[in-house]
Amino acid sequence: MSEEEDVAIEEPPVVEPPRFGTPGPPLDRRNPFMIGLLGGLGVILAYALFLGLRNAASILVLIFIAMFLAIGLNPAVERLRKWGLPRGAAVAIVTLVVLGLLVGGIIALIPPLVTQTNQLISNVPDYIQSLQRNETVNDLVERYHITEKITSAVNPGTAGAAVGGVVGGAKLIFGTIFNTLTVLVLTIYFMAAFDRLRESAYSLVPSSRRPRVRLLTDEILTKVGAYMVGALAIAVLAGASTWVLAMILGLAYPFALAVVVAVCDLIPQIGATLGAVIVSLVGFASSLTDGIVCAIFFIVYQQVENYLIYPAVMRRSVKVSDVAAVVAALLGVALFGVVGALVAIPMVAGIQLIIREVVVPSQEAR
Repeated sequence: MSEEEDVAIEEPPVVEPPRFGTPGPPLDRRNPFMIGLLGGLGVILAYALFLGLRNAASILVLIFIAMFLAIGLNPAVERLRKWGLPRGAAVAIVTLVVLGLLVGGIIALIPPLVTQTNQLISNVPDYIQSLQRNETVNDLVERYHITEKITSAVNPGTAGAAVGGVVGGAKLIFGTIFNTLTVLVLTIYFMAAFDRLRESAYSLVPSSRRPRVRLLTDEILTKVGAYMVGALAIAVLAGASTWVLAMILGLAYPFALAVVVAVCDLIPQIGATLGAVIVSLVGFASSLTDGIVCAIFFIVYQQVENYLIYPAVMRRSVKVSDVAAVVAALLGVALFGVVGALVAIPMVAGIQLIIREVVVPSQEAR
């Protein structure tokens, strides 16, 4: 028997036909039906994403504010860590200090607000009598029929509107409390996990560019902390100016009024106006002249703060020019409201840093 006969002849395997038939050719992606179907699905997905972002916009704003506050407070946490404290203890100390400032501002606000509001209400009849003795005011009342308009405005339907206003005010108060607590809790979480979150973000960058991105990002984060320090300095200056004004006019609770204005001045867009209204009401409760003086003072001071003090402080702390600071603040408020006012200056500082360190060198290398 030859060797060829010893080798077993392997037969090809028997391929069974598919149970449900042979698959057809793949679909042509260039088919007009497929193009329209995929395009429609893309539009539906984009619209669903838009609806999700719109519905979650309020929560996303709170998360953004909490993250911004955590970045601004992180330098204080790092300073305490350099003194030998663990990160948890440093975050707890910073949180307690911030809570102490908030509670102190509220405690300073309530007593003078209640007392001076009662005085203002009790002085309203005297103000009305003094206005009635004024010939110019009486002439305006008769010319524009103000009395008839007020009488027609007070009707049974006004009561329902007032009840609705009370309910809306209660919702606003509870909503503000909820948003404040949410921002506070998120800020604590972000501060506690700040290093881990930052390193996780850096890990998404290609390793070849990671060192440069790390340096640029750390510098931008440092500018956010410097912005927070500058904002605190401006608030302290506003409070000190209010204390001097209250002492000159002889208003009650001058230190409390100064604390209220300083705390309110930290709120972007509406904070300075809110503090000015509170102090002006206290001034009107004291006397008509004091109220007018307070109103004029804050109108002038806010202009000086917006166009002189604020740009000068931001130029020294964040290294942003006066024109850029004013334009950024105005555009931030106009485009994004409170959030825009909060991030306008640090964003401009970050953009200037990227242009100076990335864009300009790349253009010079061409």
